[in-house]
Amino acid sequence: MTEQTSNSTRVINPEKAALNKRMETIAWGCFLIMVGGFAFWPKNQLPDGIWSIGVGLIMLGLNAARYLNQIKMSGFTIVLGIISVIGGVVQLFGVKNLEGAFLLIILGAYLIFKQWFDERKLFGKAEES
Repeated sequence: MTEQTSNSTRVINPEKAALNKRMETIAWGCFLIMVGGFAFWPKNQLPDGIWSIGVGLIMLGLNAARYLNQIKMSGFTIVLGIISVIGGVVQLFGVKNLEGAFLLIILGAYLIFKQWFDERKLFGKAEES
């Protein structure tokens, strides 16, 4: 009974939860500024892949800020950020439609390193950091 109780009890750090919320809000603000900026820019003047790289850098930047503030990162947005950056860089070189292949490679690498991530408790709910 003790083991079940300890697993269901969550310790929430309100300061880290508030900091995480502020960082998420800043990331959303960066994303919306980028969307607005792209709306003003003529589509044929930007190389393919810039949008994907920008979105990926915002996601990875948010998780880097979480890591530096000792807040648990989101594995989902890290995987999406990596796929987005790699897909954008590949598009810059003129290759199209390889995001699926990168998705499989990155997911496979995540599975290989999953135990390492779990041991360090890097991913999870930010409030529980």
